[in-house]
Amino acid sequence: MRAINDAHVAEPGLAVVEVAAADDETAFAIQELLATRCAVAAADRTTREPGEAGVRLRCFLDLRQEVTPA
Repeated sequence: MRAINDAHVAEPGLAVVEVAAADDETAFAIQELLATRCAVAAADRTTREPGEAGVRLRCFLDLRQEVTPA
């Protein structure tokens, strides 16, 4: 995965979350759970590292914004 850019965590309330999961379904379920609690710049795909088990997903959170029900 690419390095985390300083802009991603430049202010209080901004965070980068990296999920390691057994499969895509689990990784996206965790991202969806986070999205119910705060604003998320969601990932649309996972990554796999050759020789490592499972998948990784990185999403960006903004805890400063309230989540409005869909």
